Amino acid sequence: MKEFLSQRGVKWTEKYVDDDRNAAIEMIRRSGQQGVPVTIIGDDVVVGFDRARLERILAKRAASSSTSQPGRKSLGAKVADASRYVMPGGTAVEGAYVGGVNPGSPAEAAGLSTGDVIIAVGDRNVRSADDLASALASSSNGNVTLTVARGKTRRNVVAHLG
Repeated sequence: MKEFLSQRGVKWTEKYVDDDRNAAIEMIRRSGQQGVPVTIIGDDVVVGFDRARLERILAKRAASSSTSQPGRKSLGAKVADASRYVMPGGTAVEGAYVGGVNPGSPAEAAGLSTGDVIIAVGDRNVRSADDLASALASSSNGNVTLTVARGKTRRNVVAHLG
């Protein structure tokens, strides 16, 4: 992992969760896992060494850093492709599954909760976590309307990204 990140010019900080209780608590809170390695890049959490996913995250960050508005905030939610999870009742769902919400984040202020599935940003359908990132990056103002599925209920919420 260290070599992979260093080869790509990514500055990293190593934390030893066996010796640092606060780091262990943060790792479990952010990833929902106790296994290592856990790599956190912005709001993205990768458990294990998933080279393809790490490459996508780094490419997405490089693209957004060159086009993003200064001071623009992220949604502040940990998301994954909803299609990777079985929803209650065994229903297949497309969208961005919310695995966690950062305290004080726009996601929390909008009322998002773990288990929600973001299925649209404005008029744009969201079928995956990458679709969500792309839709948020291309939004033109600080307020975005998210269509969220919670169980069988769908609702719209507004998130203020800054």
